[in-house]
Order: sequence, then C-alpha cells, then structure tokens
Amino acid sequence: MLAVPLGLPGQVSVASGQALPPLREVSEIDNGLLWVALADEIRKSCDGIEARMFNALMFLNSLKRTARDLGYSREQVRTYLKSDDEKARMRERGEAYLAAQGVSPDDEAGLCKLGRAEIDRNSRIGTLLKAK
Repeated sequence: MLAVPLGLPGQVSVASGQALPPLREVSEIDNGLLWVALADEIRKSCDGIEARMFNALMFLNSLKRTARDLGYSREQVRTYLKSDDEKARMRERGEAYLAAQGVSPDDEAGLCKLGRAEIDRNSRIGTLLKAK
C-alpha cells in the first residue's frame, strides 16, 4: 500500500513562529494520503482496474500545496512522506478501512469489488481509479 506520512511533533512555522501540529494530525492531508494509498493498493491488486495517474498526481500535488500553505516546509512534508513509522501507521489505517468495508487486504477479489464500487460511487478513491 502506498503509505504517505507528514510531520514531526513540535514543528514550528518559520513564518508565524507558532508550533504546527504534526502533519498526521491535519485530517485533510492525512485522509487524502489514505485515499491515495488505498487506490494504489486496489490498482496493484486488480488487473481490471488502473490508476488515473494524472488525477492521482494532481491530488498529491494539491495535498503538498495545502501543507505548504499551512506553513509546513518542503523538508517537513518530505520527512512525513518518507517516515517508516508513518507508512506503518497509514497501512494500519488502510487495513482498518478495508475491514470496515468487509475486505481483507489479501482478498484480491474483494479489493477489486471494492475498487469498482468506489469508482461507481465516484468517491475520492474512485476518482483516482478507472476500470480497464
């Protein structure tokens, strides 16, 4: 699963001098990365589903831009995205989402069914995927 983390405790905005919460606590960023990670896992598991790469890249760039607009530096964003701890946490969140949908991460047929449902619903995950 593409796991993407953002931010360390006690980060300080250079512009404002105020402490910023860890990026993992910024729900718009953290949830957005979860949707990307789930879409990535679905497309890797399903031959009949592929990524809308342009949409995915645009969405990721919008998340990075949002983080920057909130005062996080490029390095803070990069650190969050590369953190092994954050990747593991994102995997746990993804598995919890799948479980809530009645799907095991190892169930390719279930992932494909979920992917098609997300596409049909035009959910955030669905907008990052398309049927082949």
